[in-house]
Amino acid sequence: MKNFTIFILICLCQCVGYSQNAQKPNIIIILADDLGYADVGFNGCKDIPTPNIDRIANEGVKFTNAYVTFSVCGPSRAGLLTGRYPQRFGYERNPQYRPHDPNMGLPKTEQTLAEALKQVGYTSGIVGKWHQGADISNHPLNRGFQEFFGHLGGGHAYFPEQLTIQDSYAVDNDEGMSYKTWIMRNQKPIQTKKYLTDEFSDEAVQFVERNKKEPFFLYLSYNAPHSPLQATQEYLDRFPNIEDKKRKTYAAMVSAVDDGVGRLLDKLEALHLDSNTLVYFLSDNGGPENDNSSDNGVLRAGKSSVYEGGFHVPFAMQWKGTVKPTVYDNPVSSLDIFATIAALSKAPIIKDKPLDGVNLIPFITGNNKAIPHETIYLRKFDEKKYAVRHNDLKLVLNKDNEPELYNLKEDIGEINDIAKQFPTELQKMDNLRKEWDSQLIEPIFEGLIMKKNKQIKSNLNQNETVK
Repeated sequence: MKNFTIFILICLCQCVGYSQNAQKPNIIIILADDLGYADVGFNGCKDIPTPNIDRIANEGVKFTNAYVTFSVCGPSRAGLLTGRYPQRFGYERNPQYRPHDPNMGLPKTEQTLAEALKQVGYTSGIVGKWHQGADISNHPLNRGFQEFFGHLGGGHAYFPEQLTIQDSYAVDNDEGMSYKTWIMRNQKPIQTKKYLTDEFSDEAVQFVERNKKEPFFLYLSYNAPHSPLQATQEYLDRFPNIEDKKRKTYAAMVSAVDDGVGRLLDKLEALHLDSNTLVYFLSDNGGPENDNSSDNGVLRAGKSSVYEGGFHVPFAMQWKGTVKPTVYDNPVSSLDIFATIAALSKAPIIKDKPLDGVNLIPFITGNNKAIPHETIYLRKFDEKKYAVRHNDLKLVLNKDNEPELYNLKEDIGEINDIAKQFPTELQKMDNLRKEWDSQLIEPIFEGLIMKKNKQIKSNLNQNETVK
């Protein structure tokens, strides 16, 4: 009888443990790289079908006014992973590829989403692009993740025959050469056999299969459609009507991502995990239209800009059975992903490093009628540029130029500058900027752009010497 009682107690404990885990949703963040705002079907794209990405928006929430924390890759991803404006901790430049510089990348003082989730029983994996520092101390496995399959730098070649450098740590301070390194599985370099986007999609599906019994966090961080523009013939053949070669290749790359998203969503359904999995899709910044032939639609400018095309991105989320399909028009931020997940999982937050985001679930379900973010900020320190969106008004500062003011509700394309018509509102907006700016610090490492500028200056000096 005693043994039977012990057996019953063990079974009850196991059931309680399972119930607790079941209440914690699985998390998947799918991040595209340099994707144009108007290059997904749910934002009106006509020439590049994205039926699988659209599934997330159609079966969940389509956000029409979603922003990231920076208009280039590295800092934007740092904001996503920490839930804090990267300008608060000096991450305001794309890091250089320096595998022996522990200070080049995400500061150790910041907690990543994976580190927070690890404390409440999640298994976290990253597939794809890291770009948060190439030193071993900043390797994903040392920043809270239990699994890594990807590359450390800011971009990568897509064809396996072009990946000719086995050791990622043998490349030092050479961004171009880092694109040729083998893919890493945890700390081990491996030779890939497929088009890189397909490799990443395969690995994402396998990660879900491996971790289906316990709460998991998958960060599917595609490097596509970031340059170099490379696609297989299989994907190119899908777009016989696109005559522009660059746009055609770009479309093929987006289509490969969409295929991967579809396979991942199908796997969730096959394992009956779709109703207990929160899935996000977004781009890390706006599309660099001239570079990769992306399309930001009516949004002004693109990647690196403080205008809408720089950091107003395609953004969708689904949580089947909990969040009904809807379109949400109030401003939201990639910062809200961390805050939402932390609230749902009860993951601990560092007290003296409060999150800048909010739990979006009460807002999108209608339980909270307020606006998640009355104010959205952007600062680009090196260029002396700022953007502040407060409700429908937006302030833009471009170095020494006169301040600009736009009403985004009436003029999302930022065509009509109304600064001179509304001096009082302009001053209020600038006061918001100054208050936020006072909370920030200067960049803590030299960025990739600074290295490029030094090279340009060196080349100019050499030319002068030759003359």
